[in-house]
Amino acid sequence: MGHGAHLSEEYRLLSKRLQRGPAAMPEPVDATARAAWREILEILFTPEEAALAAKMPVAPTPISALVARAGMTEAELVSRLDAMAEKGVVMDMPGREGREPQYMLAPPVVGFFEFSMMRAKDSIPKKRMAEALHAYTLGDDTFAREIFSTPTVVGRTVVHETVMPQPDILENNLPEVLDWERASSLVGDSKRLAVSLCYCRHKAQHLGHACENPGDICLTLEGGADYVVRHGFGREIDRAEGLELVAKARELGLVHVVDNVRNRPTYLCSCCGCCCGQLSAIRRFDLPAVVPSGFEARPATETCTGCGRCAKACPIGAISLRPLFTDGAPRNALVSHVDKERCIGCGVCAGACRKDSMKMVRRTAPRSVPANAVERVVRACMEKGRLADLMVDEGAGRGGAFLGQVLRVLSSLPAADRVLASEQVGSRFVRYALEKDIDV
Repeated sequence: MGHGAHLSEEYRLLSKRLQRGPAAMPEPVDATARAAWREILEILFTPEEAALAAKMPVAPTPISALVARAGMTEAELVSRLDAMAEKGVVMDMPGREGREPQYMLAPPVVGFFEFSMMRAKDSIPKKRMAEALHAYTLGDDTFAREIFSTPTVVGRTVVHETVMPQPDILENNLPEVLDWERASSLVGDSKRLAVSLCYCRHKAQHLGHACENPGDICLTLEGGADYVVRHGFGREIDRAEGLELVAKARELGLVHVVDNVRNRPTYLCSCCGCCCGQLSAIRRFDLPAVVPSGFEARPATETCTGCGRCAKACPIGAISLRPLFTDGAPRNALVSHVDKERCIGCGVCAGACRKDSMKMVRRTAPRSVPANAVERVVRACMEKGRLADLMVDEGAGRGGAFLGQVLRVLSSLPAADRVLASEQVGSRFVRYALEKDIDV
């Protein structure tokens, strides 16, 4: 677009760097949104930090591999990166059992956007940041389309367990519900948990339109909790409190949105349709911003009274009331209608129904969920034409183990996706590995 020329060189290079990850921070078209885009970078990064961040990888990399990139001594680099990690613009993984510490540039989401508002007070000017984030993400649809317009988005919905289909042993009807589809299993199986101030509601508070839902109800899990606790973005909790918060979210009619992976997710948010950025993208821009759960809402017209509680509760407006035409009835009854293409399968509507008329049923063609974070990143980069950046640039610093992980993911893809991956990377070795199905 050419507008990036208004940035200083450090921020221009950082902006360019941020375009190469699985979740970029593109320059918007709208002038107000563009000014906010620039302001976010200047709030979060000093010019020196921007210059260093522009050289950082978007995948965890050992400190020894970063020294040459940064042109600093290891001690100086660690000092700077640790300070940036305290602000949430760099993510660090301390070395354990004799291993080197690893660092990576935090993505915009889930990353430095959220971390900027997960503490009540720190060096980041909260009101100014909230206003800039609001103007950038909602000023036009540039950012929303970057994050939410491809199949592999950052989050997926987990249906409320209280409204899941119940097994009928007598009828041999035993719907299989996997652990990664249950919020209780995700929390119960996590080795470490933390609760944080909700980024979305905190932002809305500074904008003057926060809802009444609690701010301290969103969870981070496993390695995410480790990072959050170490840097003061939240407090550590035990499983009992985590499960209580999940139950409280269900009672309040909040949506469980979790990291879009099956294994070792890093967060479980409790989202409202009014404040949540992901749910807002569905309502405002009609984008499939979260992967639906394996269930969908289905009303029973024979018992539905048309009270509208389900439609009022739906956080994305997927439910409406329609007339039910009946022979011999001069006036039409109203019954619930679910837009199946829009429904995210959260179960909030079924929980709101007092007549037990809204049921959650298995989807016939559920969306695919990546097995782990590497698969999600590979898929997202491939869908956005950035696979070469991931393999060539990131792989250069991380060595054969990382490239091996990427190639294993690519080798498991359907044939058409393999061809697309090969075209993007343009590497004879990758083409050979994909064609011959090499075990790497």
